[in-house]
Amino acid sequence: MEMQKMSNGSHHEYETLDKGIQPEEESFLPEKTDTGKKIQFNDFEGKTSFGMSAFNLSNAIMGSGILGLSYAMSNTGIVLFLILLTAIALLSSYSVHLLLRSAGVVGIRAYEQLGLRAFGQPGKILAGVIITLHNIGAMSSYLFIVKYELPLVIQAFLGQTSSSGDWFMNGNYLIVIVSVTTILPLALMKHLGYLGYTSGFSLTCMVFFLSSVIYKRFNIPCPLEAFGNFSNNATIPEDTCTAKFFTINQETAYTIPILAFAFVCHPEVLPIYTELYNPTKRRMQGIANVSILGMFVMYLLTAIFGYLTFYANTEAELLHTYSKVDPLDTLILCVRVAVLVAVTLTVPVVLFPIRRALLQLLFPEKAFSWIRHVAIAVCLLFCVNLLVILVPNIRDIFGIIGATTAPCLIFILPGLFYIRIVPIEQEPMSSRPKIQAACFTSMGFLFMTMSLTFIGMDWMSGEKRSGGGH
Repeated sequence: MEMQKMSNGSHHEYETLDKGIQPEEESFLPEKTDTGKKIQFNDFEGKTSFGMSAFNLSNAIMGSGILGLSYAMSNTGIVLFLILLTAIALLSSYSVHLLLRSAGVVGIRAYEQLGLRAFGQPGKILAGVIITLHNIGAMSSYLFIVKYELPLVIQAFLGQTSSSGDWFMNGNYLIVIVSVTTILPLALMKHLGYLGYTSGFSLTCMVFFLSSVIYKRFNIPCPLEAFGNFSNNATIPEDTCTAKFFTINQETAYTIPILAFAFVCHPEVLPIYTELYNPTKRRMQGIANVSILGMFVMYLLTAIFGYLTFYANTEAELLHTYSKVDPLDTLILCVRVAVLVAVTLTVPVVLFPIRRALLQLLFPEKAFSWIRHVAIAVCLLFCVNLLVILVPNIRDIFGIIGATTAPCLIFILPGLFYIRIVPIEQEPMSSRPKIQAACFTSMGFLFMTMSLTFIGMDWMSGEKRSGGGH
C-alpha cells in the first residue's frame, strides 16, 4: 500500500492511491516502493535510535512528582498503591496505542494535526493550547525546583547555616543563569533526538536518587527522634514503624490524580515518533512500553523504600524529609544536586512539543526556519522565567492547569481522536475498540471532575493537603 505526499508539501496531508484497501490493512510506513526506498511522512528522515528515543520518552515521563510518591503510598498503603500504579501505567500504554492507531489510519504524526483531522480547525487549536498550557506548567514546576533548591545546595557547599545576601544565593538570578547557560543551548537543537544523550544522563541522575533512597532505608533507624520525643523509657506507638498495606483516609483520593499525572508523556510521543529511525507503529509502541515500564519500576521502588524509611512520617517532598534527619548529610546533598541536574535537563525535552504546537498553529505551511526556531525558544524561556520570578506561589494555577490538561492528554483526546478518525465502515461505534475508547474518554472526564473537586475543597477549607507534580 503506497502513500504519496500531496502537492502542497505539508507533512500531514496525504491521500491513499488505492481506494480498494481498507485503512486497517494499510501499512503505516511501507517497507518498499517501486524504487526500493522508504517513503517518509515528511522531508525529514528520522535518524534517532530506539534507545535514544526511549531515553527521551522516559525523561518526558519522569517528573518532579517522583519526590511525592512515597507520601502517596503512605496514604494508600503498599498494596493499594501497587494496584493504582499498575492500572494507570497500563492505561497510559493503551492511550499511546490509541494515539498511534489514529496516526496510522490517516498518516499524521502531529498531535495538533490529529485534532484538525478529527474536529477541524477548533480541534487543532484546542490540542495546541492544551499541549502549550500543560508543558508550560511542567517547565515552570521544574524551574521552581531550581529556584528553591539550588540556593540551598550552594549554601550547604559553602558550609553556611543561613542564607546570605549575596547575589549567587538569590534563586531568581540562578534560574536565569541556568536557563541561559544550560537550557537554552539544548532547546536550540534542531531535532529532539539530539537530546537523547542528555536525557540518558538525566535518567542516570534519577537512578542515583533511587539508589540513595534504597541505601537510606537500611541506614536510618526507626523510630526517628526527629519526628518525636522518643526516649529509652518512652512508649512508642505500635504503628510508628509498621507498614500498612491498605489505607483509606482524607488524603487517599488526592493520590489518584497525582499518580495519573506521573505518566503524562503524550505531547512528546508523536515528535519522538517523527524522528525515530525506521518508524513503525509497533516500534514506537515498543519504545512507549519500555519507557513506561522503566518509570513504573523506578516509581515503585522509590515509593516503597521511601515509605519504609519514614512510614507515617513521610512528607510530601521526600528530600525535605531526609533533611529533617540530618540537614548536612553529604549523600542527600549529592542527591539534591542530581535531582537539580535531572529536572534542568528535562526542561528542553518539554519545550520541544510547545514549539511544535505553536509552529502548527501560527505557521502551519511554513518550512523550517532557524529564526522562528530560536525566537520561539527564547520567548518561551523568557515567559516561563518571568512567571517563576514574579509569582511567589502559582500552585493553584498549576493545579487548575494540571487538573484539566493532563486528563485531556492522557484520556480524552486520544479516545476522541480514535473514535472520530477511525472510519465507522472499519469499526462501527458498536465495535469493542470504539466502546473501549468511549469508556476511556469517559474516564478522563471522571478524572478531571475529581481533580477539580479536590482543588475546590482545598480552596473552601483553606488547606493544602497534598503535594505532587508531573
